[in-house]
Amino acid sequence: MKSKALAACFLTLAAVHAATVSIDPVSQTVGVGNTVDVNVDITDVSDLYAFQFDVGFDPTLLAATSESEGPFLSSAGTTIFLPGTIDNIGGAISGTADVLSGAISGASTSGTPGVLATLQFTSLAEGTSAISLSNIVLLDSSLNDISFTSIDGSATVVPVGAIPEPRLILVLFAGFLAIAAFQARRRRIARQ
Repeated sequence: MKSKALAACFLTLAAVHAATVSIDPVSQTVGVGNTVDVNVDITDVSDLYAFQFDVGFDPTLLAATSESEGPFLSSAGTTIFLPGTIDNIGGAISGTADVLSGAISGASTSGTPGVLATLQFTSLAEGTSAISLSNIVLLDSSLNDISFTSIDGSATVVPVGAIPEPRLILVLFAGFLAIAAFQARRRRIARQ
């Protein structure tokens, strides 16, 4: 009995210190026809030398347009990045991979997430699409597997105009300030 309890404690401790690969942001809302940018992040990892993953999405709601290497792995040295193959019919980005070049130590996170890759989508129609990770492999500089957990994300596509543009909010705020300043000036002139 004691050995089973001890083994459970060790497994729990190992899980606590496992790396986490996640979609960032976990959820977001975007208007139809707009761009959706998501990062594939990693946290709590030491000596990451190579990785691979696939991403799934709803092709009736999103179309993948590009994928680029994030700065995390290349912070440890020269990399060879292979963007995944985009399949907008099946809703997948398959075979994304990145590896450091040469006999060097891998990259490690220090409290803040590291970006492995940035994915860009165009929103096609209203609805909510999962953005899910699969076939994840993480290797250290000795080419040993690194344990991990993963967190999927989602994008909700809404009608155009349902989300105010940040610039529109700034313009409206500036307009209100200008009106308030004009009215204050009129009151000052009227008092004179």
